[in-house]
Amino acid sequence: MNQSLLWRGVLILAVLLVMAYTAYPPQETINLGLDLRGGIHLVLQVETEDALKAETDKDIDRLLQELESEGVQGARAEATDSGSFVLRGVGDDDERALDRVSDDFLPGWSRSRSGDEVRFSRRPEETNSIEDQAVRQAVQTIRNRIDAFGVAEPVIQRQGNKDRIVVQLPGVDDPERVKELIKNTAFLEFRLVAEPPGVQGGGVSPSREGLLSNFGGSLPTSVELFTEDERDDDGQLLSQTFYALESRRVITGRDLKDARPSLGQFNEPVVSFSLTADGAKTFGDVTGQNIGRFLAIVLDGKVQSAPRINGRITDSGVIEGGFTQQQVEDLSTVLRSGALPASINYLEERTVGPSLGQESVEQGVRALAVGGILVVLVMLVFYRGSGINAVIALVLNIVLVFGALAALDATLTLPGIAGIILTVGMAVDANVLVFERIKEELRAGRAVKTAVAAGFGKALSSVLDANITTLIAAMFLFNFGTGPIRGFAVTLSVGILASVFTAIFNSRWLFDLFLSRPGRVEKLSI
Repeated sequence: MNQSLLWRGVLILAVLLVMAYTAYPPQETINLGLDLRGGIHLVLQVETEDALKAETDKDIDRLLQELESEGVQGARAEATDSGSFVLRGVGDDDERALDRVSDDFLPGWSRSRSGDEVRFSRRPEETNSIEDQAVRQAVQTIRNRIDAFGVAEPVIQRQGNKDRIVVQLPGVDDPERVKELIKNTAFLEFRLVAEPPGVQGGGVSPSREGLLSNFGGSLPTSVELFTEDERDDDGQLLSQTFYALESRRVITGRDLKDARPSLGQFNEPVVSFSLTADGAKTFGDVTGQNIGRFLAIVLDGKVQSAPRINGRITDSGVIEGGFTQQQVEDLSTVLRSGALPASINYLEERTVGPSLGQESVEQGVRALAVGGILVVLVMLVFYRGSGINAVIALVLNIVLVFGALAALDATLTLPGIAGIILTVGMAVDANVLVFERIKEELRAGRAVKTAVAAGFGKALSSVLDANITTLIAAMFLFNFGTGPIRGFAVTLSVGILASVFTAIFNSRWLFDLFLSRPGRVEKLSI
């Protein structure tokens, strides 16, 4: 045996052993997708309007602070919607100061003056940027939460360029808790309780009617209505307290730096938090200017508590709300992994049972076995002894595919099994091209060794062309597809690369090994 033949054989054997070791045992090394393992499937919609409102509030605060530092006194602003606000109290004499502040700190806004009012409107490109960033941040935040919970091989991705997010969690042990962890959007806000003129403590009431009457029958445009719910251990609503809160958010969950479970002054479970430098400065300024007023902590649109501000608060605090220990731990995880930039709606929720997943696995394996047996029979009938070469290449191809999936830590889905079945056919497709070329050379009177060399040489371009074009298609499927489509693309890509290796390298080595026998080979069973 010549050196080239020996080293090629060693290489093939090494690749086979490494891939077999990587893939064994397949039930432990191959990650199964949602459709094969069971789990939950969610389609979420990000309420980007919340992110726009939060950014508007921040820009208003920044504008008023900078105008005050420029010597402009008495300026006040009011948001009219998520993308516009009105500034009052800035006269013509202050126009140059307004120009400087607007150009430096509000580049994404356009403005127009009408008398004493200056209307600011967010530019469309700035709106699109904030909405896109909100969805991206929501995807990352949800991924951080799921990773902290420990779900293996989750699929969390944006659906196209829309405001929707697809979440697939295969094999979850506690699906209800995971769903609660995702549903707990933890959109955290701190807002001042509004005080109606002449009614001390009138921003809080046990009834809606009583609260509205404190404000003369209707709330001002700069005030919003919120509730605090008291529930029993079974989650049944016992009573509600109504709050009139200022629309302007003091800080939000995006200003948090850390959040941890802790104990309150009566040893009740609470969440302690710390703020970023910018958040601490804003929080300190607002609390220092409003000592004696109530500050509401709002989580997902519900007031958790509304303590009185007894002094300036800067970089830390606690969130109280009658939580259990598990609720405190989950809430801390949610806030620590990143608060969502906006609330979320649940458009679709689907649960796949483990039994259904196991049935899909069994059907997929059965289809793979039947397809493989039919391919083996066809190759042996049409190409006789040379068909054994193709069968060996087919077995090696399947080992390589599963080994590569395990090495890449890829997730096998039901369409992925279809991709493997497709590669079973493609694995012998290259052999068919080569074998037919060899038969042509033999019919032309070539010697066996010459016919084999010519067959591989002439079929090479066709084999590469067919597989490269299919690989390009698989790359597009992976890049633009979602969920199961990407699973199909992964297995197809791996199968194509394995097919090229087995058909060109391994199959040629088997022929060369056969032809290396002493004496002249006169016939080839093909």
